[in-house]
Amino acid sequence: MKEFDITLHVDELQPADLSAGERELIERAVAATLSANAKYSNFRVGAAVRLADGRIIIGANQENASFPLSLCAERTAIFAAQANFPEQPIVAIAICARNADGLTREPVPPCGSCRQVMTEMEDRYKNRMEVLLYGTDKILRLHSAADLLPLCFVDANMHG
Repeated sequence: MKEFDITLHVDELQPADLSAGERELIERAVAATLSANAKYSNFRVGAAVRLADGRIIIGANQENASFPLSLCAERTAIFAAQANFPEQPIVAIAICARNADGLTREPVPPCGSCRQVMTEMEDRYKNRMEVLLYGTDKILRLHSAADLLPLCFVDANMHG
């Protein structure tokens, strides 16, 4: 048996540590939380993706009485970007959440389904997607969506 370690590099930041572009992306994600349809959970998630050409596309979670039919903010933003600008890679995504008390203090990571979609976007365009997870107490930055899903399943797995 051979064992190996998988390491993850995450930057913990404060707003002053962010670039102007990162701040703008987070602000757009925060604003997107107000567009969420979260009448069942009252947990509003917003996401904003930046395309390679600089455009920003937002998404918000959309709940449904039949819970499996709901869709997360990250995927609404990614799918909207891909439907409208399929030639543009996504270079960054910011994610934040709001509950009944306001914006969450701790950053909220994406679910497994969103991690898979984000990783496949990186694989599709062969470029990294910076991930910003916003909380009012701290911000986490990952330099690649694949860092959220080690040993991920991508297109190459079906051909190897």
